[in-house]
Amino acid sequence: MFRQLVLWGSFVKFSHTVFALPFALASMMVAARETRGWPGWRVFGLILAAMVGARTCAMAFNRIVDREFDAKNPRTASRHLPMGAVSLASAWALCLISGGVLVGASWLLNPICFWLSPVALFLVCFYSLTKRFTDFTHVWLGVALAAAPVGAWLAVEGGFDFLPKVEGKLDLRHSAFIPLVLGLAVLLWLVGFDIIYATQDYEFDRKQGLHSLVVRWGPKNALAVAFLAHLFMWATVVLFGALCGFRLTYWIGLILILMLLLLEHMIAKRRDAVAVNIAFFKLNSVVSITFLVVTGVEIVFPWFRLRWADGVFF
Repeated sequence: MFRQLVLWGSFVKFSHTVFALPFALASMMVAARETRGWPGWRVFGLILAAMVGARTCAMAFNRIVDREFDAKNPRTASRHLPMGAVSLASAWALCLISGGVLVGASWLLNPICFWLSPVALFLVCFYSLTKRFTDFTHVWLGVALAAAPVGAWLAVEGGFDFLPKVEGKLDLRHSAFIPLVLGLAVLLWLVGFDIIYATQDYEFDRKQGLHSLVVRWGPKNALAVAFLAHLFMWATVVLFGALCGFRLTYWIGLILILMLLLLEHMIAKRRDAVAVNIAFFKLNSVVSITFLVVTGVEIVFPWFRLRWADGVFF
């Protein structure tokens, strides 16, 4: 059983859940800030199930529709479907079941999540087809992942209120602009590191007629665009923190995130497999986890945030 779990986990790259999930949980915590970021075990469990279901469905679909390209590409020829480690029927079963998990979890959350769940499935799956007709495939993937913090917010709030009032006064800390800004940050972040990942397949994609910004502009120019995307991403999470009213802990975290992003692009210039793995996966994992931690500290320990910012610890 353990071997089967490892097999299926590697088939859908379960470890890559670390990209979108921390941002979804951060959005959940901000939406539930009145209860110190905790919406209750039921809502938390359903958000987790919806996230895992959506991502598993998307990755299984990606592996299915790209299996012929994967078999031709030396970098991906050892993946499960080309090698026969996973059957096509099993892959389709996993894809459909995990999609059903997303819809079921959304139905148990609230009506708006349920009605939007087919839209979420379309976004996360359609990305896999975009490399066949558009150079902006990275943007499509960014939109798909950007839905995660928006969906988590809706799971807690049950709707959007852009200009909320608390005790008769406008309070942007509860505004629905917050998850939209965070979603934009995720989109820009994803565009940046997906371009870095795509540099590995530049020659193969060009010969096969597949589309990406790397193919369109060349690796050097595409990496420059990725760098700009990450700079705008960082500016967007600055705006997110300002809207949430965060203070010192968050800003320390943002300095660390900026340093990680700069290091990522220094390493990505090498364009070899080891460098891309470090830049694409390891550093971005630290970015997302750092963001979740500092957001959590700001929400869960407001007394610590306020005392520290007021100079008690200086």
